Amino acid sequence: MKKVGILGGTFDPPHYGHLLIANEVLATLKLDEIWFMPNGEPPHKQKTGSVTNGQRVQMLKLAIQGNSAFKIETIELHREGLSYTVDTMKMMNAEYPDHQFFFIIGADMIEYLPKWHKIDELVKLVQFVGVERPAYSDQTNYPILYVDVPAIDVSSSMIRERLTSGKTVRYLLPDSVIHYIEENQLYGT
Repeated sequence: MKKVGILGGTFDPPHYGHLLIANEVLATLKLDEIWFMPNGEPPHKQKTGSVTNGQRVQMLKLAIQGNSAFKIETIELHREGLSYTVDTMKMMNAEYPDHQFFFIIGADMIEYLPKWHKIDELVKLVQFVGVERPAYSDQTNYPILYVDVPAIDVSSSMIRERLTSGKTVRYLLPDSVIHYIEENQLYGT
């Protein structure tokens, strides 16, 4: 049975916080791979309108290059309408019956779990892995494995705000992603 962690997100843009979480979960749980899964239309979060799905995938490719355990899974980008994790995991389990999936979420999502679409069905399809985030509680009644990750208080929205206002984002995301953002004039650069 191949053990695969799934890190979903808008990755708008991907940053070192994403990579740190993925690497810590990979190593701590001794997983075979981490699959970065860009959201299609997440029900709880808006993507920025100016960056295409293709650009988000390209930035992810640049961010994970050099780590053979990191892959990209684009299943949610090919579906119409809202992307519910329960539907995605049904499809993933059907397509990869020899895989065990570990769905990685931050403490902000742990608090939100009771509101997830068909959560009682979802917890039977996937093992949740929780990572702590400052200012959020990790208390829940749902079965979650916890992985301690060094705190890095960086978010895609903070990076977008810094880029829009002309501030530096160096050391917040890989240089290759910064160059891509600049070359494609994303986020007001």
